[in-house]
Amino acid sequence: MNPLPYPSNLTDAEWRLLEPLLPPPQPGGRPIKYPRREIVNAILYILRTGAAWRLLPHDFPPYRIVFHYYRTWRKAGVWQQANDALRQQLRQSEGRHPEPSAAIIDRPSLKTTAKGGRAVKTPVKKRWDASVRSWWIRRGCCWAVVMHPAEVPDRDGARLVLPELAGKLPRLRLIWADGAYRGALSEWVRERLGC
Repeated sequence: MNPLPYPSNLTDAEWRLLEPLLPPPQPGGRPIKYPRREIVNAILYILRTGAAWRLLPHDFPPYRIVFHYYRTWRKAGVWQQANDALRQQLRQSEGRHPEPSAAIIDRPSLKTTAKGGRAVKTPVKKRWDASVRSWWIRRGCCWAVVMHPAEVPDRDGARLVLPELAGKLPRLRLIWADGAYRGALSEWVRERLGC
C-alpha cells in the first residue's frame, strides 16, 4: 500500500511528532481495531477537503469511528494542546523561547456559509457571504482563531479573539496591527493583555 495515498496524510516524521501528543487508549475498553494514525489521516482528509463525514473514502476507518475520535479529542482539548506543543517545539528548534514576546493580529477574508457561530446577530440575506477570521499569528504559528461575519469591524473582531489569548501569552509585550485596529482598541488591549 502506498504510504501517502492522499496528500493530506501524515508523513512518518509528522506522525512521530504528533503521536505522543494524542491521549493513550482508554484501559478496559474495546480492543483497538483501527490504527490511530489512520484515524488521524481520515480526520485530516475531511478537514483538508471539506467533504461530509459520510463521504470519507472506504480505505479509511468507518466515518462514525473517525468522527467519534475527532469529537472526543476536540471536546478534551487535544487539538489545541497538540497545536500549542508543536508550536513550542518549532520555536525551540529555531533557538527561540517557547512563548513569543510579540504577535501580529490580522483578519484575512474567506468564503463560508451564510450563517456563522455565536458572533452572528443579524439574519443574512444571501446564501454565500464573505466571512472573516480574526487570528493572532507570529512567524506562521497560529495562536487563536475566531470566526465572525464580514461586517464586524477589525477592532471589534480583535475584541472577540483577545479572550482566547488571555493567560496564554505571559511574555507578550508587542502586538503589530494595521490601521484598521487603531483607536480605543489599543487602550483596551493594554488593559487586558498588559501590552
